[in-house]
Amino acid sequence: MGGMEIFWLILLVIFVVIEAITLSLVTIWFAVGAVAAFIAAMLGAESTTQWIIGIVVSAVVLLICRPIARKQMQKGLEPTNVDSMVGKTCLVKEGINNLKETGQVLIGDLEWSARSTDDNVIIAVDEKVVIERVEGVKVFVKKA
Repeated sequence: MGGMEIFWLILLVIFVVIEAITLSLVTIWFAVGAVAAFIAAMLGAESTTQWIIGIVVSAVVLLICRPIARKQMQKGLEPTNVDSMVGKTCLVKEGINNLKETGQVLIGDLEWSARSTDDNVIIAVDEKVVIERVEGVKVFVKKA
């Protein structure tokens, strides 16, 4: 085994170790590319060809497999109660003014801090609003 074969094996081990530590599908694609480049090196390919093969295989595997893997990883995620709030209509309890950082809405029987999705819009007490998104303990709303 020559220098390039050893280089590709070391790179493969590094990528696999990083992937094992992170478990976030960051380097597994490059590990596959390192395997392809290692095989090319074993077959006697020039180092430039090995690099091209490693990069191309990594890119192709990344582009094809990452969306599929992400979809599989997200299958077990359950939407939370907070996710179900998006799209609901609620009543403003304290006027919403993003510049003054004020505003509260009543969602069911709970009061939530609220901000407008548009900084230029002030929403008065007792107006109806629709929840666009939730960030932490704040809801972002627009007029209904």
